[in-house]
Amino acid sequence: MKNSDRFITAFNRIEQHLKTIVGSSEYMTFFKLVDRAKRMNSTVARFEDDLREYADLRNAIVHHRTSTEYVIAEPHDSVVEDIERIDQLLSKPLTVGDFFRRKVTAFQAHDSLEKVLEEIKRHHFTQFPVFEEGEFVGLLTTVGIAFWLAENHHEPFISREIMIREIVKHEKSREISKYVTPDLTVYQAEELFKKSVMKGKRLEALLIRDNNELVGIVTPIDLMKIEE
Repeated sequence: MKNSDRFITAFNRIEQHLKTIVGSSEYMTFFKLVDRAKRMNSTVARFEDDLREYADLRNAIVHHRTSTEYVIAEPHDSVVEDIERIDQLLSKPLTVGDFFRRKVTAFQAHDSLEKVLEEIKRHHFTQFPVFEEGEFVGLLTTVGIAFWLAENHHEPFISREIMIREIVKHEKSREISKYVTPDLTVYQAEELFKKSVMKGKRLEALLIRDNNELVGIVTPIDLMKIEE
């Protein structure tokens, strides 16, 4: 199959995806479909610029055909691969459950700071969900620990045996974590982190919960690794 044929096939599927997302039976140009769908679908928003460029290329291929055998623009392999990837992402979005379902290191509110510090040294983790009697108390972070130490540095003696519930009290006011479900898309996760920054807050982690069980954790750094 020619690259132009593969491109048009993927483009037409994407156009159908956009119509489904928008949920309108009235005719809309591709550009208008993208404009509407990007407000409703994070994947479309992520690839908006690419889709607009591909619409121009599609017009060049379709409207400038001199015959069924010849096209004025034959897409490069990389372009075809990119548009087919977008088609795949719209038909089966990448979810946080796909990438970040894993065992999460968590602590109990009565655990000591010493225990947390040992875990940080061993695995270099920076966020830890904290529970008390089965209930989520908050997210303990290395930044929160540093702030707590700074606020208490005037004390003549700071015991590493202090229970972490005292430190999490400081973290709770920062609204640094949020529960999500495994079917949240990777691009929706990106949007949550971006929106928190725009509101002047810093979301440190998304906690993936499935049937009230903590099954994974997502951080901004995790999402950056996917992009790589």
